[in-house]
Amino acid sequence: MTKTAVIPDKDALKRVGASVRKRLEADPEAYKVETDKAEIFAIGDFLSPAECQRLCMMIDVTAKPSTLHEQDYASGFRTSYSGDLDPRDPFVIGISRRIDDRLGMNPICGEAIQGQRYLPGQQFKPHNDWFYTSEKYWELERKRGGQRSWTAMAFLNEVEEGGETHFTEVGVKIEPKPGVLLVWNNALPDGTPNEDTMHAGTPVVKGAKYVFTKWYRTRKWK
Repeated sequence: MTKTAVIPDKDALKRVGASVRKRLEADPEAYKVETDKAEIFAIGDFLSPAECQRLCMMIDVTAKPSTLHEQDYASGFRTSYSGDLDPRDPFVIGISRRIDDRLGMNPICGEAIQGQRYLPGQQFKPHNDWFYTSEKYWELERKRGGQRSWTAMAFLNEVEEGGETHFTEVGVKIEPKPGVLLVWNNALPDGTPNEDTMHAGTPVVKGAKYVFTKWYRTRKWK
């Protein structure tokens, strides 16, 4: 008799997935992307033009070459510039709380907001936001708050050409529109990490692309 593999944080992912799904489906301003492969929602005009402009300026101050657990900037997998926005800044706190409230998430589970800037040719190749628990880095992330549940990403500026967010398995490309908040569940309804949330930041062709991302964990983020 084969032993069923244990999926870390599965019950928590199932519970959080259900609560946020219920909240967003009841939100008249949240548009659900039509697919049965993943739960993806978009909220237009979440941020004002002035807020977007201010956030772009803050990203310019903090942005450094992006890194990943197993790969650095030189690998070419993720060639944007990124940096965490100051979590003590009152403006950042206000934005963060609005995202928490919209999703109905416990603020202690949210990571710091990370700003990202892409210039022509820069990209983030297809990846999932959830952690692969078979990798060495999982032991650290397990202690830092566990698996990632939902992702919230905001587009901050008009991009002249390119820079779409491409959900490769779903077959949907989302054009960056300033002020839009894009949110998705990194797990399936049963709490299993969803392979079909694979997505890419496609190369910017002209201009620049500014976004920020806030990831949520299943437990208190440390």
